This record gives sequence, C-alpha cells and structure tokens, in this order.
Amino acid sequence: MRKAYLSIFRIRAAESFQYRIAALSGSLTSFLWAVIEIAAFTVFFKYARGPGGGLTLEQTVSHIWVRELLLFLQPYNIDGDLLGKLTSGDVGVELCRPLDLYWHWFARTSAGKLVVFVMRCLVCFLVAFLLPGGFAARPPASPAGFLLFVPAVLCAFLLCSSFLMLMTAVRTNITWGDGPMYLLGLAGGLLSGGYLPLQLWPGFMQPFLLLQPFAGICDIPARLYIGSMEPSEAWLGIAVQLFWSVVFIAVGRFIMARRVKTLVVQGG
Repeated sequence: MRKAYLSIFRIRAAESFQYRIAALSGSLTSFLWAVIEIAAFTVFFKYARGPGGGLTLEQTVSHIWVRELLLFLQPYNIDGDLLGKLTSGDVGVELCRPLDLYWHWFARTSAGKLVVFVMRCLVCFLVAFLLPGGFAARPPASPAGFLLFVPAVLCAFLLCSSFLMLMTAVRTNITWGDGPMYLLGLAGGLLSGGYLPLQLWPGFMQPFLLLQPFAGICDIPARLYIGSMEPSEAWLGIAVQLFWSVVFIAVGRFIMARRVKTLVVQGG
C-alpha cells in the first residue's frame, strides 16, 4: 500500500514539473515582492523611534528571504485539482479507488508543494545571494543553526501538508462555498510569519506566537537560520512542529472519515 502512495506522489510531482514558465514567473514575482519589503523595512528601521522589535535589520532581511524559500509551505489554499474534484463531483471516482482517501490526497498535496519548492522558491532564494548591499540574502548565522534548520524545514513540510489536509477535510462536504477554507488559510498565513515576522509582533504575544501551530511552518525554521533561536533551543521548536503535525493529521482523518459517510456528490 505504501508503494501506491509513493507512486501517486511521484506522478503528481512529474505532472507539476511541466509548468516551468508559470514557476519562473512566480519566482520573479516573489523576488520583486521581497525586494520591496526589504526596502520598506530598511526605512522602518532607519527612522523608527525606539527599537524595531526582536530582530535587527540584517536578521529581518534574512527572515524575508527564508520566508520566500519556504513560500511553498504557506497554507493559503488547498490543492486546486482536489478542489475541482470536490466541486465537480469527481470525488465519487476517488472513493472507488482501493486506497485510503486521506493518505491518497496527502501524497498529492505534499508532492505539489515539493515541486513548487524546487522550481520556484529555491531559485528565488539562491538568486537573492547575488543582490548588492543590504538587499542580499545572508548565510546562516551559525553552522549548528543551519544543521538544525534542515530538519526544521522537513518538519515544516510535514506540518504544512497535514494542515492543508485538515483544510481539505473541512471542505470535503461543504456545498455552500469556500469561506471556511479561506479563513483557515488566512489564519495560517498570518500566524506563520508569512506577512510579518512574528518576532516583530508585540512582546507580550511572543510566548503564544511561538507555541501556536503555525509558527512551525515558517517562523521556527527562520529563527534557526537567522540565529534568533539558539541551537540549544531547537528541540522546543521541532517538538512544537511535530506535536501540531500529529494533531492536524488526527483531526483531519477524523473529520474526513465523518464527512465521507455523508458526502454529497454534486456536479456532473
């Protein structure tokens, strides 16, 4: 059975690699947007009264580029093909396959995310090292931080995929719109640090922001890369990522099992 899910993963990845021009345009968009943000933060740190928050300007610039590297993990929306199946009625065909629907869709979702990383985000991040002056991406703060950054990214990949599957499970038997899905995606993007580094939020919110589930998608790996989280504290961040991944998988499987029993197949 595991070979079947691995084959689904590989097929979905091969399909997604065909869209090279779209990936290139997306990479260019991410690159230009990051440059605009860096310019805005440079002005903020230069003219703001008092400290700029829990990060220096150099750390903020690195955080922005790491965020662009991890942009493929931002949980803004569920897989487009799966959404099409839910709205067109093709989900009925999916139920006929001798596979667990949750893990079948989990493999498809994670494969799509991985391809976006390779074709779009990684290119943008590597080019950022060639920029001049204060706009350039910087190396990791320490070798130990980088060695812990890699498993943190892998855990973030698992966390993002499990959360997207939770969104998919919530959407499975909704026939009156995508509102709940968009609200979940907006909350995930905001609390992951996708719009503003979480360490620039008010100080009294920091304990909550570190322990809430979405910090593990972007903020915790970024902290390890830029050095605002010591390597000795990495165990806490990775533990938070794994804990919420297990919670999302358990809740997602439970919701999907309940929704499939009363699924309304519409369209045609």
